[in-house]
Amino acid sequence: MKIEILDGVIFKKALLGAAKFLEKNKEEVNSLNVFPVPDGDTGTNMSLTVNSAIKHGLNLDENNVSKIASATSYGSLMGARGNSGVILSQLFRGFANGLKDKESATTLDLANAFKLASDTAYKAVMKPTEGTILTVARGCAEYGLEIAKGEDDVIIFLKKIIEHGNYVLDKTPEMLP
Repeated sequence: MKIEILDGVIFKKALLGAAKFLEKNKEEVNSLNVFPVPDGDTGTNMSLTVNSAIKHGLNLDENNVSKIASATSYGSLMGARGNSGVILSQLFRGFANGLKDKESATTLDLANAFKLASDTAYKAVMKPTEGTILTVARGCAEYGLEIAKGEDDVIIFLKKIIEHGNYVLDKTPEMLP
C-alpha cells in the first residue's frame, strides 16, 4: 500500500517501531561507539533517550505530526542520557522545528525536517567530528533531499534513507583516527 502522507497515527507507529528496533539492537550500537572514547553505552543512552521521547509523543492525545514531533522533542531533551542522548535530542529538536505547523508530512516535508535536524545537531556540538552520528545524520538528510522530489511514497522514501544511512555508517570508521 502506497503512503503519500505521513499522518499522526502512522508517525506514532513509526516512532514506536523505531524505539523497539533500537532497544533490540542497543548492544550492537554500544559496540559501534569509539569516539571520543569506546565507553560502550551509546546504544543504551540512545534507547533511554528515545523511550523518553516516544513516551511524550505517544501519550499525546493528538494526531498532528507537528505536535507529536514537538512532544517527542521535549521528551528527548528531558530524558537525554550521555553525549549521544543529548545529540539525539538535538536531532529530535531540529526535526520538530522542520515539521512546525504541519498537520501531516510528505516526503519533501520529511526531507526538510531531516536536514534541519542534522543542522541543529551540528550546531549544538562545539567541535563536530566526522565519522560520528552527526555524519550519518547529515548523510541521511542530504540523501533525503536528493530523492524526495522523485519519491512520494513515505515508506519507500524512508527505506531508501535507512539503506543510505547504513552505507554512510559503514564508511565512518575510515573517517576517525
